[in-house]
Amino acid sequence: MYATQPDFSRVATTIQRREPDRVPLGEILVAYEIQSQFLGRTVTEDDLKSQVEFWSQAGYDYIPLSVGMMTPGGVTRESQISKALSRVAGDERDEAWNLEVRSWIHDERDFERFPWEEVAKLDFSKFMQVQQYLPAGMKIIALSGKIFTLTWLMMGFENFGVNLLLKPELTAALFEKVAQIQFDAVAQIQNIPNVAAVWAVDDIAFGSGPIIKPAYFRKYVFPWYKEMARRCHAAGMFFGFHSDGVLWDMLPDLLDIGIDALHPIDPTCMDINEVKRRVGDRLCLFGNISNEILMTGTPAEVAALTK
Repeated sequence: MYATQPDFSRVATTIQRREPDRVPLGEILVAYEIQSQFLGRTVTEDDLKSQVEFWSQAGYDYIPLSVGMMTPGGVTRESQISKALSRVAGDERDEAWNLEVRSWIHDERDFERFPWEEVAKLDFSKFMQVQQYLPAGMKIIALSGKIFTLTWLMMGFENFGVNLLLKPELTAALFEKVAQIQFDAVAQIQNIPNVAAVWAVDDIAFGSGPIIKPAYFRKYVFPWYKEMARRCHAAGMFFGFHSDGVLWDMLPDLLDIGIDALHPIDPTCMDINEVKRRVGDRLCLFGNISNEILMTGTPAEVAALTK
């Protein structure tokens, strides 16, 4: 049974590839429905006190809070870009805010008239409100990223692929605009108390390889993350990265970015022992636990897999 007293120093020790008192738990997202079941009462997006209680009682040493235009796990109404697009469109229906249903930028005219100032009005209030609930030893990990994901979502993937080849100037401008907003968000959290790390969440691969050619990531995406990592390290914070899928071809790039930890080492296509052999002396490895077993396995099966 895990102790409920958080101690972020064990996470820091692990990220620095030294042995902590126990292996820390690491996760980006736990659905509010699961948090509610765990605590035996309803937990909502705005109930920061209960969220802190969940993360600490469940054995975590931090609480993850999103900073940027989009939350991890998909396009939700609580994503900043969703709220902004709903306000701009004046429509609460799914097609008004859900980037998985509706794309917004198809040509230069769309790019110019897109409500950039509105979507860039990021809300940091949760980072301040949560301070009163943090027990001693508990820290905040700021979830950011989505530079690649937001860019293709805003274009729609097919249109994004076409523009990547036929309108590189438009695609480059969109990458830069999205990245700058996300980058500015990371810069602002550096002055907020108890933020110990930034965890960039941006799926760049799937089970058979990179989603687009690595050369495009090197040109449009990785330089931003490299500067994020540099800024975080200068502020005394760690910088982690999440991407599902096969990352073998881009492991050298992730090392060059300067990430401290890699998540989730996708168990469907990445052998964690091989990842450890190749880069384990330079990166902390998070994850590799099968979601299928987490969802459908017995407690004994989950425990055996974890060990």
